[in-house]
Amino acid sequence: MMSQCTGANLQTSWCGPRMWSRSASWQPCAMAKMCPSSHSVQEPGLRVESVLCRRSASRWSPGGRDLAGDLGQPAPGYPSCQGGVCVNLTHMDRILELNPKDFSVVVEPGVTRKALNTHLRDTGLWFPVDPGADASLCGMAATGASGTNTVRYGTMRDNVLNLEVVLPGGQLLHTAGRGRHFRKSAAGYNLTGLFVGSEGTLGLITAATLHLHPVPEAMVAATCAFPSVQAAMDSTICILQSAVPVARIEFLDDVTMDACNRYSNLNCLVAPTLFLEFHGSEQALEEQLQRTEEITQHHGASHFSWAKEAEQRSKLWTARHNTWYATLALRPGCKVSHAATLALRPGCKGYSTDVCVPISRLPEILVQTKEDLKASGLTGAIVGHVGDGNFHCILLVDPEDAEERHRVKAFSHQLARRALALRGTCTGEHGIGLGKRQLLQEEVGAVGMETMWQLKATLDPRGLMNPGKVL
Repeated sequence: MMSQCTGANLQTSWCGPRMWSRSASWQPCAMAKMCPSSHSVQEPGLRVESVLCRRSASRWSPGGRDLAGDLGQPAPGYPSCQGGVCVNLTHMDRILELNPKDFSVVVEPGVTRKALNTHLRDTGLWFPVDPGADASLCGMAATGASGTNTVRYGTMRDNVLNLEVVLPGGQLLHTAGRGRHFRKSAAGYNLTGLFVGSEGTLGLITAATLHLHPVPEAMVAATCAFPSVQAAMDSTICILQSAVPVARIEFLDDVTMDACNRYSNLNCLVAPTLFLEFHGSEQALEEQLQRTEEITQHHGASHFSWAKEAEQRSKLWTARHNTWYATLALRPGCKVSHAATLALRPGCKGYSTDVCVPISRLPEILVQTKEDLKASGLTGAIVGHVGDGNFHCILLVDPEDAEERHRVKAFSHQLARRALALRGTCTGEHGIGLGKRQLLQEEVGAVGMETMWQLKATLDPRGLMNPGKVL
């Protein structure tokens, strides 16, 4: 029946479902039974699939790969752990509409971040949300992605103006109204915000209207090393309190810096380090650099250096984005999936978790997390988008070692509960998925969970969309 509706775009052979039924992490999950592929929201396959799934109770989820958030937690775009149908939207890769004077663009789910910015190259505009990977923009909306530019440009929640969504019942929803791309509205409920970060549990996003930004006149990157984690965090808070309009401010601990030096051929001091970037006019950048250098030196920083050329900046940020693979390389035999960290320990797999706290509590939680990591006996690194209070722990784990898996899970949950105790959140970027469902309950409370369940039941009464995730 499904095959008759989707025609040649249905993949049921081993290669199709298997390709879309795994992520860059190591957690096991059920393989999708079939992978329908659509080229347009008007195709019968995409619209009828939901009706067929509704009648046959097949589970379905958007296709894609991602780095996971927690033990036993496939990434938000990862197919259901109950098997089912995985919908491949990569062939829907058109940029449908560009409105330069309104700073907006409409893209289909197959358009990636880099493809959009290449298309915008001659317009003086760009889309700055940068999670590191060349991710699908609609996937970034579904997972509420952010990244290194968040401190200046915000997350996907701040940059999505409208969404086109196929609901589980087959209806086509435009969350802000068909064709609309306004910057603010007081009309009705914020349906766009409901679907951003919903992790594929409420519908399939088939188009996104995004807010674009002017390309800065100039960019300068800088690095500086600190005698301690505390000094680096105190410096971060002081920079932000001084109203320096920093575009990126990233923290890398000593383990991460060692891994990046080896993996990315850097020559940085092995110490807690900040990577920064500034956007603006040439004159403004000089003032920002001078003020930042004064602040960091006051907190004991050394080796302050900057990179003005595009090639130098690219090398620096490529190293930052490759911290996963660099860490894996610290242990030979690791599965390469979050670059620098996995190189630290042979025969292991990579596991990454994240939390986010109010910026004033960053020094406290980061110092304590470093101590917890040493006490646990685990091999791992800490990196963070500290300008918005978010940081990640990249851990190396032998999946065949049950005791080590238990220590990783205990460390992750201890970290999340410490973040909650400091009035933060159990995840700033990775999402809830499966592994942090209990933590979500602790974060939002019984009334919050009941409200989410009511929304889910209204939009997806049969529980077909990414079943078991989030709630």
